[in-house]
Amino acid sequence: MSLHHHTSEALLLDYASGNLAEGWSLAIATHLAMCPECRQRLDIIEATAGALLAEIAPVAGPADAWESFAERLEVEPAPRAAKPVRDEQVTVGEIPQPLRDYVGRFDQIKWKRVGNAHQVILPINDGETMVRLLRIPAGKPVPEHSHGGRELTLVLQGSFHDEVDRFGPGDLEEADGSLTHQPIAGTDMDCICLAVTDAPLKFSSRLVRFMQPYLGI
Repeated sequence: MSLHHHTSEALLLDYASGNLAEGWSLAIATHLAMCPECRQRLDIIEATAGALLAEIAPVAGPADAWESFAERLEVEPAPRAAKPVRDEQVTVGEIPQPLRDYVGRFDQIKWKRVGNAHQVILPINDGETMVRLLRIPAGKPVPEHSHGGRELTLVLQGSFHDEVDRFGPGDLEEADGSLTHQPIAGTDMDCICLAVTDAPLKFSSRLVRFMQPYLGI
């Protein structure tokens, strides 16, 4: 598997520090499961952070620090953050961990038709992101759009191309309001992607904008 589009340094740093909402974390963790290069980058970041922490002199905290921390553990559930399986060998045609924990296998997915494509919305309620699987038929486009916020699109199977480049399995496209594009699936097979957004898409077509609330996109 040859990847050409990787996670940005800023996203990888946020992921390593645990600062990403569950939806973003899932996209990055799934990309990491497919990308040895980015796993090596993450190892370096974590090792560097550990070395810096080791050099910090300890400071005495409040006398009731442990009691306060224990109370927080009882009332504040830990946020869910997807982590990659570092040594997994992803086979083409399989859904990699950790996404497999959310959707199972490709043949278990119950697709819902939206226009000329299909989608499944994942049950993630982090208060920030919308996470979905998209299946775009081979050779077909999705409507031209820009973005009201950030969008991460990770290719799981097949490929697509747009105004930026071609994206194949494991490639991650990061988009924001500065990009207007029309992804088109490759002609050899349907393109299946994991897409994470934090705001509705901005479609160029007036008809698609009218239908947007009904399509859930």
